[in-house]
Amino acid sequence: MLLELHVKNLALVEEVWLEFSEGLTVLTGETGAGKTVLVSALQLLLGDRADTTLVRSGADEALIEGRFLIDGKERLVRRRIGAEGRSRCTIDDAMATVGALGELLEDVVDLHGQHDHQALLSVSRHAGYLDRFIGDPALDALAAYREALSARRNARTVLSALEESLADRERRIDYLQFQISDIDAAAAYPGEDVEIEESLPRMRHGDKLTNAAGSAWGALQDEGAATERLGEALTALGRAAGLDPALDSIAAELDAALASADDIASRLRQYAESVAHDPRALDAAEERLGVLTALKKKYGDSLEAVLAVRGEAADELATLGEGEAGLARARDELAAAEAELRARASTFAAVRRNACDAFEVALTEAAKSLAFADASFVVQLEDLPADSWGADGPQRVEFMFSSGVGDAPRPLAKIASGGEISRVMLALKDVLGQADHTPVLVFDEVDAGIGGATAIDVGRRLASLATTHQVLVVTHLAQVAAFASTQVVVEKASADGRSVTVARRVGPEERIVEIARMLSGGTTQTGLDHARELLAMATHA
Repeated sequence: MLLELHVKNLALVEEVWLEFSEGLTVLTGETGAGKTVLVSALQLLLGDRADTTLVRSGADEALIEGRFLIDGKERLVRRRIGAEGRSRCTIDDAMATVGALGELLEDVVDLHGQHDHQALLSVSRHAGYLDRFIGDPALDALAAYREALSARRNARTVLSALEESLADRERRIDYLQFQISDIDAAAAYPGEDVEIEESLPRMRHGDKLTNAAGSAWGALQDEGAATERLGEALTALGRAAGLDPALDSIAAELDAALASADDIASRLRQYAESVAHDPRALDAAEERLGVLTALKKKYGDSLEAVLAVRGEAADELATLGEGEAGLARARDELAAAEAELRARASTFAAVRRNACDAFEVALTEAAKSLAFADASFVVQLEDLPADSWGADGPQRVEFMFSSGVGDAPRPLAKIASGGEISRVMLALKDVLGQADHTPVLVFDEVDAGIGGATAIDVGRRLASLATTHQVLVVTHLAQVAAFASTQVVVEKASADGRSVTVARRVGPEERIVEIARMLSGGTTQTGLDHARELLAMATHA
């Protein structure tokens, strides 16, 4: 819902802050006071084209801010219109485009008056209105239809991809066979390249490694070398064994060192004897590593990736090998998907056709009490070719309207009067009731050309609609204003020698005065009594 509207330097408005409540809010005031400026402010928040002539004379820019409650979260939208023509928008203080602003609010605010921002004039929305009127039978049929539509689309995609692949089948088979044979010829296994790379240093530096290990072994094991001298030292300490614990501890450490030196010497000897000195083995290993490296350059970063490519090629080759059999299966699956879609489309179309009469009658009856005594509505259903079916169904749905006896029904967009289209939308919203999910409805000129009992019925219907929506109405009729839960009076005042528009919510007593003015142009006692009577009637209607 709309919580607050702030307008600054827009046309005659110097600055206006308005808070809004649930229910029916009416904006009233003398002609030319600036009520339409506030509607224009909402239109600009909905993404309407900015006009620099709307910027108040002498101001650098116009500012429109709206605070909305959308899906349980407060959202702040702002639009600035510079006197030079530049428009800037923000959503929750983050920069945004005019399009993003309109997209955020298009399902929140439905504005009816001028021909901009009127969902009723968008034929693409008529199918949705009809389906919401029908309720679950249509919505369930629509969901089933969309599921079948998606299945057909997927079947078409699979068939198209297979046909494209098979169109170049022989070339593709040759290429896949080459990949497989090329990889198989190497007979590589995962990690083989890593094993070779780890062994190459020994093979390349065998002499140096053998000499180093042999010299170290000799230093430990030759006559008079380290282990022999360590043994002599241990023998010397053994002569005093048991005499002093401190010396015994040192002897134990020396014994461990001798054992460790013997073990190291043994391992050095084994290492020296294990290092290969075969130049041919080195050449073979380097050659093998070159083969594996070349394979990785062609097919992947590792031998695991290369072998994965080989597996994928084998799978695709098996699929291509099926040839026409696979293609025939894909065609059969598409045919089945199309048959299912046709069946569901037929069911959905029948649900709509069966409900059209009831919808037309309900809409016509609602319109007749809104100064359309001879009005009639026709729901035009046009079956579309199967290839043109979209998410809204297999039919084009359009509402046709006739305002008089003998007049042929015409598209709603052909209705010239903003007041007429507003009353048509009021009738539609009244018929849809809870099924319509747009939370904020704004009506301008809804009372154009009506009065008396018709005006009272318009007010009553607006009040009824306000039990399920937040409704804002610009009106000149006291009979309509009397049904409001909140009334905002828009007046023209003077500031610094200039005319400005001011707007204020009025309390019960001020409201009686405003209703009296709307009834008789003044505040005579008779007018005030009539205003009280009208408000009492509306309260108990």
